[in-house]
Amino acid sequence: MTDKPALAVVGATGAVGAVMLQILSQRADVWGEIRLVASPRSAGRTLAVRGEETEVLALGEEAFEGIDVAVFDVPDEVAERWAPVVAAGGTVVVDNSGAFGADPDVPLVVPEVNAHAARNRPRGIVSNPDCTTLSMIVAVGALHAEFGLTELIVSSYQAVSGAGKAGVDTLRRQLAAVAGTELGTAPGDVRRAVGDDTGPFGAPVALNVVPWAGSVRADGWSSQEMRVREESRKILGLPELPVTATCVRVPVVTTHSLAVHARFEREVTVGRAHEILSTAPGVVLFDDPEAGDFPTPADVVGTDPTWVGRVRRGLDDPRALELFVCGDNLRKGAALNAVQIAETLAVEISVPN
Repeated sequence: MTDKPALAVVGATGAVGAVMLQILSQRADVWGEIRLVASPRSAGRTLAVRGEETEVLALGEEAFEGIDVAVFDVPDEVAERWAPVVAAGGTVVVDNSGAFGADPDVPLVVPEVNAHAARNRPRGIVSNPDCTTLSMIVAVGALHAEFGLTELIVSSYQAVSGAGKAGVDTLRRQLAAVAGTELGTAPGDVRRAVGDDTGPFGAPVALNVVPWAGSVRADGWSSQEMRVREESRKILGLPELPVTATCVRVPVVTTHSLAVHARFEREVTVGRAHEILSTAPGVVLFDDPEAGDFPTPADVVGTDPTWVGRVRRGLDDPRALELFVCGDNLRKGAALNAVQIAETLAVEISVPN
């Protein structure tokens, strides 16, 4: 006889943390205690999880006593400091930051694609991929399993919530400034109306798109683009896979979209791709353009699956597929995937009664 394992949610008061608590309340209850942890300034607050009000504890070693799995949704620098400490105490850490994704001793896991990787965790840490990668990798992984992926080219259309509360607040302020005007008809008029209020984006995002997400990397690439490249290779087990990404911020609150060009070892057909995608776990195929059926962020937001449409075979390459995917970047793109990883770990763990 065993008790259910204990879970800690670290960063419970943040935007992703709030979604995580909703998801934990909605899914099958595999956990015993669920302990909520956040920064000292948030300690003492109460949040609802599984229908119960639970007090938030301050982040510290004592907060993890008796905890089997801890899901971290905190900034990179906090994860870098605390995840190894917590793991050294015997708690398995599922980390949603970018601090450990490139570490060869830390598996990068998407349960629908490579759940087995979570079993090999030398540092006691499992990494959750970035929201942009997660918005498309479940669908791409299903196609790879059938056809053998040889090249991946993606352009992302990323929601402002990927930049946190500051991103959402910036878009809403800018929309208020431009609503009901004739702006967007002359060079620079939107920028002048917005002024310096560009928030985390560097340019107006209302009535606009911003071809940049992340921080500067070598040769003009952004950190977000490099993460899509590195994470896709690691998740799929294809370390030499050619991957190119262009990441663009768009005036959408929540749900990332990507246009995907995928090339495979073998010839592909739309019919077979439809069969694979329609039966793949975590994927919804929504692809009938003549009837107006294709995924959009406004329709996908708040749902768990990756939605796929606009599936086409390459006009000049019978081994290529073009598709459009949407995924809620706060759910599957962050909170849900982390919860799914934690649930796979819960199966391994038993606590003596």
